[in-house]
Amino acid sequence: MTSLVKKIISTAKAPALGPYSQAVLVDRTMYIAGQIGLEPSTGQLVSGGAKEEAKQALKNMGEILKAAGCDYGNVVKTTVLMADMKDYNDINDVYKQFFKANFPARAAYQVAALPKGARVEIEAIAIQGPLQDASA
Repeated sequence: MTSLVKKIISTAKAPALGPYSQAVLVDRTMYIAGQIGLEPSTGQLVSGGAKEEAKQALKNMGEILKAAGCDYGNVVKTTVLMADMKDYNDINDVYKQFFKANFPARAAYQVAALPKGARVEIEAIAIQGPLQDASA
C-alpha cells in the first residue's frame, strides 16, 4: 500500500490559539482548523459582533488557503459554529461575500461557548489543486 504524505500548513497571517495545526494537508485534502475572528496583529477578537468576527475568521481562513496555494474556490465543506443561532442570517451575509457560487457543503450549529468568547468559529475542508465544476 502506498503511503500518503501529511503536510502541516501554517502562516503567521492567521493566529492560532493552542497546540494544533492551522491546517493539515493529506494528499490533496486539506483540513483547516476552526478560525475565529482574531486580528492577526493583536491576537484579539475584532469588535462589532458576529458579523465582523465572521468576516475576520474567513479572512484568516483565506490566508491559510493561500499558504497552501488555494483559495475559497477550493473549499468543499465548512462547519460554522455560533454562540447564538440569531446570528445565522448575519453570518450568511458575510459568508456569501467569500463563497460566491457553487457553495461548499455546510453544517451550522449553535454551541454553548467558543474560545475567547467568540461569537462564531468556522472550519473547512478544501481540495488542493484545480477543481472542475460539474452539474449533478
